[in-house]
Amino acid sequence: MIEPSGASSLIGASTVHVVDRLEPVREAWNGLIANGANIFATWDWNDLWWRHYGRGRRLRVVVATCDGEVEAIVPLFFWSGRPLRVLRLIGHGHGDRLGPICDDEPAAAERALRDALRAVPHDLFVGDWLAGGRGWPQALGGRVLRTTGYPILALDGRSWDEILAGNSPRFRKNVRQSRNRLERRHAVTFRSPDADTLERDLDTLFGLHRARFGEHEGCHFCGEYEAFQREFATLAFERGWLRVLLLELDGEAVAAEFGFLFHDVYFAYQGGRNPKWDRESVGFVVELETIRRTLEEGAVEFRFLGGEEAYKYRFPTQDPRLETLVAARTGRGRLAAATLKTAWRLPGGENLLRRVGA
Repeated sequence: MIEPSGASSLIGASTVHVVDRLEPVREAWNGLIANGANIFATWDWNDLWWRHYGRGRRLRVVVATCDGEVEAIVPLFFWSGRPLRVLRLIGHGHGDRLGPICDDEPAAAERALRDALRAVPHDLFVGDWLAGGRGWPQALGGRVLRTTGYPILALDGRSWDEILAGNSPRFRKNVRQSRNRLERRHAVTFRSPDADTLERDLDTLFGLHRARFGEHEGCHFCGEYEAFQREFATLAFERGWLRVLLLELDGEAVAAEFGFLFHDVYFAYQGGRNPKWDRESVGFVVELETIRRTLEEGAVEFRFLGGEEAYKYRFPTQDPRLETLVAARTGRGRLAAATLKTAWRLPGGENLLRRVGA
């Protein structure tokens, strides 16, 4: 039973309660079917994110019930209170395809988010990386600030050879040669962590990520964010979700792939490699092996997650896109929304919006 603390109202056919803690909704959250499609919709991810990044902000979790059954949970919080009351979704910056925890039918999700925003007084809502192709602007009276790719490789029970058959002869030849070239020159080993090696292997993973990318602006995997990523990796390992694959040449780890397998969907979250091995295409080789192993585990999708990097489109993919949206509730909110939209079009506007999303 969820005990409401805060507003309670009737919206449409649902009773909507606003609560200020996550723990009371844990059981209901885990029972909602949307968790079957998205690792970033899990209670575990959102609870850990809030403990790391809530930082004294005010949590406003909207729970919609019908006939006593929870049908939607919308995990909102006040990102700022003065001079502008800005609402955001828990998990922004680190997760993709955020939104209501509910039946993933577009109409149900749109209704849940619309009703949640009506239940919490605010000036502006910023919805980061919502599922694309939905009617969010119409449902919320908002506007899309930016979009990005969300490429998905449908596996559909196919074999590795059938997956490769969808690519060009040149690509298939490159797949074969990149692996064979390594095996002719080196002792090639692929390895995943066990309970005894997990911490050391995470050290290796983060080291390879730093070697490839450094600690760059907008990185949510390094610097101050590493502690969160390590803690969730450990939790995901305990749940059986974590997938880390290390490529070793002659005993040296040269590339790594880091992701999650959740309800038969693989989420390719991050990776890294030693740049001195770039000519050997070690990043490409470890990605291919990850896809092949994901197939063997019976996954139905391989999600490359948000972004439009060329490597994410090397296989024939679907791309439902992601959208960042703003929706104003007051005059001050409308002014802020217009300012953000204008700033986005200016030189440096993309960096400004990233800081809003950080």
